[in-house]
Amino acid sequence: MLESSSVLLFIVFLLLFILLLFVVLIRRNPAAALLWKETIREKITNLIMNQSKEQRILNFVLQNAVRGDPRSVLDAIDKYCSQKEWAMNVGSEKGVILDKTVEEVSPSVALELGTYCGYSGVRIAQLLKEGACLLTVEFNPEFAAIAKQMFEFAGVQDKVRLLEGPSQEIIPQLKKKYEVDTLDFVFLDHWKDRYAPDTILLQECNLLRKGSVLLADNVIIPGAPEFLNYIRNNSHFQCTNYPAHLEYMKAGDAMEKAVFLG
Repeated sequence: MLESSSVLLFIVFLLLFILLLFVVLIRRNPAAALLWKETIREKITNLIMNQSKEQRILNFVLQNAVRGDPRSVLDAIDKYCSQKEWAMNVGSEKGVILDKTVEEVSPSVALELGTYCGYSGVRIAQLLKEGACLLTVEFNPEFAAIAKQMFEFAGVQDKVRLLEGPSQEIIPQLKKKYEVDTLDFVFLDHWKDRYAPDTILLQECNLLRKGSVLLADNVIIPGAPEFLNYIRNNSHFQCTNYPAHLEYMKAGDAMEKAVFLG
């Protein structure tokens, strides 16, 4: 009996020790923290609530933001993702970099790769001049459906055209199917391993003009080394790096701006 109690006690202490190590790892390692927030905790919450995280974000916006007010929508998303559940939006800190870039470029035609829940799409659309348009590409049908509702609630739906499908299939269709001549601004925030090939594809499809601006998020975490290597060693691009932090976390991240020189 005593031996059984000792074994049980040992197992309890071992589990507590493993849990403590995991907590320390999460706090010190951004990759581990992302794994916990994006995979483990999210799946547990989804199972319990029978609802996706993205749907919970939309519901929070619908209940707490002001219809037709883009700023209110952005604030509600930031509040939810900083206080309740982490999500892969560009976030408020890097959002300022995005805002300033859009204001500097003042695009007539902008392209976003990776719509997700519509956060960055709302940020871009609210800054577009009269008659300008944002084309935003999303591969995931669930995310696309949520983003569409987000755009409508924020009141920017008339400035946004949501295109569903893989970026490598949609980019070659932009000229003929969507009547795009060239792009003034491109925001890359989709799969990081698609940054480089999609940039090359934009060039091959003659969608970039002299002065077109590309802005890429998360070039440090999760990272886009192939993209950085391509544009920084390419005489057709002039690059600027903007150090920042990973959205809703303290881990270091950065955005990279690349101006196409023709």
